Amino acid sequence: MSKEALNPNLDIPLKVAAPPNFNPRLVAIAERCTDQSKIAIHRLNPIFIRDLFANPPAWSPEITDENRHVIASNIIAQREAIGKTTKAAVLIPIILQESGLSVLLTQRTDHLHDHAGQISFPGGRMDQGDDGLYATALRESQEEIGLHADRVEIIGHLPEYLTVSGYCVTPVVGLVKPQEKYVLDPFEVADVFEVPLEFLMNPANHEIRVWQSEQGQRRFYSIPYENRFIWGATAGMLRNLYHLLKI
Repeated sequence: MSKEALNPNLDIPLKVAAPPNFNPRLVAIAERCTDQSKIAIHRLNPIFIRDLFANPPAWSPEITDENRHVIASNIIAQREAIGKTTKAAVLIPIILQESGLSVLLTQRTDHLHDHAGQISFPGGRMDQGDDGLYATALRESQEEIGLHADRVEIIGHLPEYLTVSGYCVTPVVGLVKPQEKYVLDPFEVADVFEVPLEFLMNPANHEIRVWQSEQGQRRFYSIPYENRFIWGATAGMLRNLYHLLKI
């Protein structure tokens, strides 16, 4: 998500960070969310979603293990105390296809230092010149995949998502007119693809996997789709979108 690593000299323990060769596909599935309610189809349309973000109901975001361990390790508070908090934003691009809504995702390149090869939303750290986090999400989307800002209608955002690398990420939600071609940043992005929103918002497709390590246990969500494997923070943010839309 970031073009540069955070200051490695800060003595902040990242207790549940996965090793570089970590393969989440090999982690056993502990639970499938088949008992959770499916979202009514009438809610998966742009008018309903736009109105929902304009008048959000009272709801509680899901606290994933990643967020929980960050809070327990006090990483964010420590960074705030020394002026090193890293604000970031991603764009959750809901594409207005004629066949129905879909979500645009990116496949990161394999050589990156952070989150190599993972599936993510376009986004990154906030620059000093950005006029807020919405501007960050639009700028990063333009830089990473060539998404034109005039094709994006920002309708709101989900709660901040904390990562073990010390980022406070704001997931910005936008309704996006389809773009014929995306121009990828070859250093960061290997591919872009779309997944039907109905698939992503169906809890029957959500898995909970449990990873055991010397540092302890970590549960994380995964959402396999065809030959793609969505997991970690991206899956966690999609889970919060699910919780909002199901109300």
